[in-house]
Amino acid sequence: MMNAPVDLRSTGSTASKSALLDAQNNPVAIPPMPDYNGRILAYTATGSVIAAGLSQNLFPAWMIWTLAAALIWPHVAHQLTRRTFLRHSARIRQKMLLVDCAIGGGFIGTIGLVVIPSISVLLMLMFSCLIIGGVRQWVFGSLLTIAAAAVAVWIVGLAPSPHSPLLTSLVSILATGSYICVTAFYSHQQARALMMAKTQIQNQREQSIALSHKLSKYLSPQVWQSIFTGERDVRLETQRKKLAVFFSDIKGFTELSEEMEPEALTELLNHYFNEMSEVALKYGGTIDKFVGDSIMIFFGDPTSQGQKQDALSCVSMAIDMRKHMKIMRQKWRSQGIKTPLEIRMGISTGYTTVGNFGAENRMDYTIIGKEVNLASRLESLAEPGEILISYETFSLIKDRIMCRDKGEITVKGFGRPVPIYEVVDFRRDMGPNRSFLEHEHSGFAMYLDSDKITERERETILSALEDAADRLRREEE
Repeated sequence: MMNAPVDLRSTGSTASKSALLDAQNNPVAIPPMPDYNGRILAYTATGSVIAAGLSQNLFPAWMIWTLAAALIWPHVAHQLTRRTFLRHSARIRQKMLLVDCAIGGGFIGTIGLVVIPSISVLLMLMFSCLIIGGVRQWVFGSLLTIAAAAVAVWIVGLAPSPHSPLLTSLVSILATGSYICVTAFYSHQQARALMMAKTQIQNQREQSIALSHKLSKYLSPQVWQSIFTGERDVRLETQRKKLAVFFSDIKGFTELSEEMEPEALTELLNHYFNEMSEVALKYGGTIDKFVGDSIMIFFGDPTSQGQKQDALSCVSMAIDMRKHMKIMRQKWRSQGIKTPLEIRMGISTGYTTVGNFGAENRMDYTIIGKEVNLASRLESLAEPGEILISYETFSLIKDRIMCRDKGEITVKGFGRPVPIYEVVDFRRDMGPNRSFLEHEHSGFAMYLDSDKITERERETILSALEDAADRLRREEE
């Protein structure tokens, strides 16, 4: 008379389907009770009520045909929903349950609304409606059951007495209780299986997240984010975009590598890359690669703030790196590294080809083009601590950053000499109001960035400077 209470394969929820698939692959999982078995159970329970009523002459003799129909209908319904065009119907389970409600309502009206058998059948119907389709299914099922019962009562009439014999009442109660208990047991087992499947999915999800974070160490955060959010496909494809390209290396690193042990040199280099990477990410740069002591970074892909802002962010990053390098050099000196390490940088802005290069089974997200060669050339021409930029970069940032004309250079791939400029500093930091001060001599180094100093730190710094000044005066006297 009704479907099995739970079958997540028909709920339409992607998460539930995935959970159920894992649950079915799990040998501990309990499969849901099929519609076929649930309907057989419900109609067998109803058949026992009919048999008890016939044996006590509660129902008319012709209702023996309803007993036969109750035993046959589950098989007919199974064939209709599995072997005919109905198998393609959407929400077939809910629709078949409404048919069961109509049949059940007709039976209740046919027996003249005898109380206990009617309530037993009604409970089984409403129990199934609530589990399978929720409140919506329960409302429609109730209305259809009431309507079918009313039509049957109008045709057949009410029973002489609403009371049923004891045996029929007991059979009705036991049949309904058995159906509810069995379906509830399967629902409970299926819920346990689903929870186990969800736990497995959660564990797999956590493992996938941990693995993705490990893999992200080999990709720029912007590239990793665009891949894992689905914004970018992992396939061989490129595009032309206007980017700001940055190159840097360490002047004096070759000499230092001859003086230091490989382990200490590796530690120093990793510390340098880590510090510079944090600066690059702060300004939104896409870190392309590390080669030896060189770093290649570009701005404008996969995310861009506009050509002007990308160029400004790139040059601002270079200025910050130069300041940060001075602080790091002082730390290295305190660790016994006396070789003066200086960073030199080159920046160009223009159209490049950016995307995935390589083979289908091994790709590299990078850029190529003459602007890349120009940035590399500028970096090689720069003096220690110097930032050289191309004319196009200069034209985009000249209103915010002070630059000095350095003449022209000849670069392969460019038909004419290329004007280049040296980055001095932010215009806001020029003159007496500048926030960054530096003094470096043998035995003395000071790097002051007043914009980054808190009130508490300011008092400590002033005290340290006063102590240093008093000591120098005493030694002079």
